[in-house]
Amino acid sequence: MKRICVIGLGDMGSGLAKNLIKAGFDVAGFDLSPDRLAAFEAMGGRPAASVAQAGDGAEAAFVMVMNGDQAKAVILGADGLAAHMAPGGSVLLTATIRPREAVEIGNAMDGTGIHLIDTPVSGGFPGAQGGTLTMMASAPDAIIAQARPAMEAVSATIHHIGTEPGMGQTVKACLQTLIGSIFSATFEASVLAAKAGVKGEHLFKVFSTSGAGCGCTNTALENIIDRKFANTGSGIGTMHKDLTISMDLAEELEVPMQMASTAMQIFHAGKSKYPDGDNWACTRVIEEIVGAELHR
Repeated sequence: MKRICVIGLGDMGSGLAKNLIKAGFDVAGFDLSPDRLAAFEAMGGRPAASVAQAGDGAEAAFVMVMNGDQAKAVILGADGLAAHMAPGGSVLLTATIRPREAVEIGNAMDGTGIHLIDTPVSGGFPGAQGGTLTMMASAPDAIIAQARPAMEAVSATIHHIGTEPGMGQTVKACLQTLIGSIFSATFEASVLAAKAGVKGEHLFKVFSTSGAGCGCTNTALENIIDRKFANTGSGIGTMHKDLTISMDLAEELEVPMQMASTAMQIFHAGKSKYPDGDNWACTRVIEEIVGAELHR
């Protein structure tokens, strides 16, 4: 497998492309942004004028778009990947969408000769750029084996968690309920500390060396105390969207989700007030209510 394409060259997709190029693949790419295409070309990629052109003859295609409608359009449309990739190739659905949308895409791809690997990722901007993403892949063994060299170029950990479309997205939805809840609890704890007069550096040292310390807690708190609420590679719109997917799945399956629903509202407030901010901007909404800020 040598010829790859990446659809969507934003914070995440650009990282996929960079690491695929670094691994020696011939990588075509498409994005609606001319600036992103120019940056992609500068790193050694082949910019395409359309999804069809990017996918022409590709043996594997990474789809890193924002939502299910976009994924359906670039995979299933008349000028989509399924109609232009090399026979026997695989679409790697690395975007996070609703599980039922992944099922719909998989069903629609039956008979096209193109396979679907439902494999959302975790690790955010640092993981994408560093090639250390965690992948939650669902597809038959043989399909995973065929695409594994490309997957290993962008991921440090590949979990094969099923064979059917939708299973990868389901695991990702469960993961995001946990991450969103950890973030939200960290936001609240930081404001409680600020109101009580605790220094941010003291709080960070205690949290990071206790049982509560983890990548999610540490990253959130460090950005809060350094007052980095934008341009950290963790746009608030993505987590807001992911929690919406989690809550939608919980509604569908009739599972009560008290923590995730609270996190959803915290992120909704943050996105409403700071739509261009990062996840940590949710903290500012709570800080503004109580009139206290946490600094290092």
